[in-house]
Amino acid sequence: MTAHGEDAPVSSELVRSYVITGGRRLPSADDLSLHTLVTLAPDRELPLGASPEVRAIWELCAGGYLAVVEVAAHLGLPVGVARLLLTDLAEQGHLLRRAAPPPAQAADRALIEKVLNGLQTLYA
Repeated sequence: MTAHGEDAPVSSELVRSYVITGGRRLPSADDLSLHTLVTLAPDRELPLGASPEVRAIWELCAGGYLAVVEVAAHLGLPVGVARLLLTDLAEQGHLLRRAAPPPAQAADRALIEKVLNGLQTLYA
């Protein structure tokens, strides 16, 4: 407890999303999907005056490709905020983007049964 006239120490590390994004509107889901892979472009340097969140993204993406949702999870940021920061870095030429991998196609059940039967006769 603080005495009258004293300032209470700040104990919360919570920073509101609108502070991180500068009050800007979050990008649409079409701009950067959750599964889009991002990494640092070669020979790029951290922008001057980068925020702590941008610095953290920079360090994460320096290790190779990560999905947008992974970046958000590692940083503990809302996905929309991470997408906005990643979009900014990509528009400045600091990030490379790779489209999300296509969904797997279902294999033909009859073909799988033939392979299974062949393996069973071979090893049974």
